[in-house]
Amino acid sequence: MISVEDARSRILAALAAAPAETVPLAQGWSRVLARPVISRVTQPPADVSAMDGYAVRTPDAVAGASLAVIGSAPAGHPFAGEVGPGEAVRIFTGAILPPGADAILLQEDAEAAEGRVRVQETVQQGRWIRRRGLDFATGAELLPAGRRLTARDIGLAAAANHAWLAVHRTPRIGILATGDEIALPGDPIPPGGIVSSNAHALAALVRAAGGDPLVLPIAPDDRQAIAEAAVAARACDLLVTTGGASVGDHDLVQAALGPQGFALDFWQIAMRPGKPLIWGRLGATPVLGLPGNPVSALVCAVQFLVPAIARLSGQPGGPPRAIRALAGAPLAENDRRFDHLRASLVPGEDGQMLATPFPLQDSSMLQVLARAEALILRAPHAPALPRGAPVEVIPLGDLGI
Repeated sequence: MISVEDARSRILAALAAAPAETVPLAQGWSRVLARPVISRVTQPPADVSAMDGYAVRTPDAVAGASLAVIGSAPAGHPFAGEVGPGEAVRIFTGAILPPGADAILLQEDAEAAEGRVRVQETVQQGRWIRRRGLDFATGAELLPAGRRLTARDIGLAAAANHAWLAVHRTPRIGILATGDEIALPGDPIPPGGIVSSNAHALAALVRAAGGDPLVLPIAPDDRQAIAEAAVAARACDLLVTTGGASVGDHDLVQAALGPQGFALDFWQIAMRPGKPLIWGRLGATPVLGLPGNPVSALVCAVQFLVPAIARLSGQPGGPPRAIRALAGAPLAENDRRFDHLRASLVPGEDGQMLATPFPLQDSSMLQVLARAEALILRAPHAPALPRGAPVEVIPLGDLGI
């Protein structure tokens, strides 16, 4: 068995970003930039007013002074003249500062009547003026390649005058569930069978991670059927199988793919849940074989599939984000496998997060996983810990699962 860290490193080393494509700005959200966004404009393009008021000359705008209002400057309609001694121009937020003016008299600090304005509060030079290029200048790199775009980033790219963005193509992830015993939700359940949950849960996780899932029909425990389904998914950037990854007589994924040219990199991880895990390549298509137990499949997906999708999307990929919390209950000494305890996660009395493992941790119990807000990470051979001891946890809400 190899470690979780070693397995993830080998998976990421075998993957590369999907090719770049150009998409409209409105479709850029959550995509990963293939090229940086360079500003095409300067923002603001000139010195502009930050407030509604009057554009004035500092020497004139002292408390008690009366100034002649010689015009108006709404946003988008610059004043054509120049502000001279004893003069002011009515100005609004975002409007270009007229030549001659060097400050803004706030409208609440002024009293206007009959074409004049009386200064009630002495102004300071440069006050309430946004200088040209305060935000960014033409040619500045605003967003780096490899960044997954947020709504804020989309707004910034728009302000920089980009109508199109170069992003990595969304990775296509094939999902193949195997097993005679499973049936799709709503279909007749075979004798001794169960309803399949893995493919649907994994498809949702793939979407949350930024991939495009392709859920394939369930493959029975038949080598030919598994092989045909896998070969049909070769157009995908990654094929994920669930079930058939262990060593039983009906665990057939490796046996089915071997004659098709499957090259195994590694098998079996020193982790719980999720020991049986396959990583290899079927021709040009990487294959990640997850366990059949639903909790094992999803925990393995957190550690390996989500980072793989990040790498295929154009990001480095890496361990899922972990935070520090306090144990909400005593934790037993761990064995040689890296453990992931399903746990609640709530603020404690002192404001620190409290992670409390559920009493039952069986890898078949989806209800426990659905109720969990975090995975408590327990390194191999970690010592027993009392309640209140610091622990590392993966917040599941961050991953959309």
